[in-house]
Amino acid sequence: MAHHFANEFPSRLLMWQRVREYAVPPSMIETATARRAVGDWAGACAAARIDVDLDLRAVRDRHGIDLVRRLRADLRRLSPDLLRWHMPRIAPDGRLRPGLTLSLARYRSYGALPLELVVRTPPAWADAGQRMSLALWEGSTSGAPRHHPHPHPDRRFRLDLHRHLWDAGRSGELARRCGAYGAPFAVPLDLPGLSGGYGRSASPAVRDAWWAVGRWAAEAELLLRAEGRPRGAFTVRLDARSRAVFELVAPDDSHAPALRPLREALPPQELAALPVLPEAAARVLPDLELLRAGLVASERLHPLVAAALPGSDYAPVAGPAAELGDPHRVDCRGEVHRIALRGGALTAVDHDPTELRREELLVALGGPALPCLRAIDAVHRTPEALPAVRERLRHGDVVGALAVVEGLLGPAAVMRDGPLREELESAAERRVGHGLFRSGLVAVHPAAGTADGGTAVGGEHAEADHRPRLDRRTPLVMRRKRAGRGRPRTGLTC
Repeated sequence: MAHHFANEFPSRLLMWQRVREYAVPPSMIETATARRAVGDWAGACAAARIDVDLDLRAVRDRHGIDLVRRLRADLRRLSPDLLRWHMPRIAPDGRLRPGLTLSLARYRSYGALPLELVVRTPPAWADAGQRMSLALWEGSTSGAPRHHPHPHPDRRFRLDLHRHLWDAGRSGELARRCGAYGAPFAVPLDLPGLSGGYGRSASPAVRDAWWAVGRWAAEAELLLRAEGRPRGAFTVRLDARSRAVFELVAPDDSHAPALRPLREALPPQELAALPVLPEAAARVLPDLELLRAGLVASERLHPLVAAALPGSDYAPVAGPAAELGDPHRVDCRGEVHRIALRGGALTAVDHDPTELRREELLVALGGPALPCLRAIDAVHRTPEALPAVRERLRHGDVVGALAVVEGLLGPAAVMRDGPLREELESAAERRVGHGLFRSGLVAVHPAAGTADGGTAVGGEHAEADHRPRLDRRTPLVMRRKRAGRGRPRTGLTC
């Protein structure tokens, strides 16, 4: 597949290619792995930008020492960088799916309330830094943060049945659980469970996706056992308007589980109450798709993922050929001059410092600049590495973005007005919004707070779970979000 060009691949795969390159940098993996190896699970979470919102002493006082032991054992096995690697993402940028509460482990044997170890993502307006939080869900609204839009664990996005996606000790199960040894199905439209009034015609995104249909029966058996049902029906979400409904037959130790379409149509209420096959079980692993398409090499994957997946027989697709010419050489007054880092800043090497100061003064007075100075100014304002800097900032890798800037402009460079400075300033401003969300000072989007007059400026503070009414004072963007029925597209369905 080396002869294919990038525009022949679906946008979903190209998005996952960018995610694998920028979302979890190697420095994060190395730091988190080193801290986890010495038993510092909290330090590993900090390295992976995961905030810890649970107090083991408080858990011990409420639920006893046995639960704390199990919880601490899971935390020590937790690989936060691997968890970030496998987190659900949305198109088109590949950011973490916002406002999500995802279950990692369940502790059913302690008390009447179900206890779950969960990880949460902030809402879209406060996702600066792409940080997550780790907490213990106690099955009631009393322990949930009131400012989180969806504090309850999601039924579709859950990893308590897929510990190999976050447990370092069970990461070797990845190949078997993700359908690496079976042939992927481009579209399950030939399955009878899609028909019969359970969904509309599948969208092109469903037809282009890879589905691990060969694993659905085994994964459904695990799902139904976790729900306390030896057998029964379940649903597979294909897209926002399509559902496939199946029934698991022969789910016992002596027979291999098999699927068959549900014979009778169910009322909408009963259909909504059926267990939902987790997204991690319904689709083929994105890393496997990238390997088969040749969009990523095995050594560029997460070490635990690369060790678990079978070797790929596909060669990586060659990228576009680099343009000829040295970006650090400029034609200046009929000669080829060099531009390099000197004294921590980018400067014209072949010009005398006195000449450069004179030319800079002429530019300040409105005169024409030397080609070398114009090239330096262009690099400061719109460097060629701006897309890489933007992608790193988008995924929260501020350290990596600043390293790229310093490697290009030098640590002593002074930022000038332009797209590069705007990107850095925007990233800093958005981090303030995330801090306000984490502290609970801003519970909803600022535009939603101003729509009903209940703001901190000239009005009373709104309740944490207050949702203002839609009227003519509501901003148009917020009105469309509140009135529309569409939901954020996931990176798996785009």
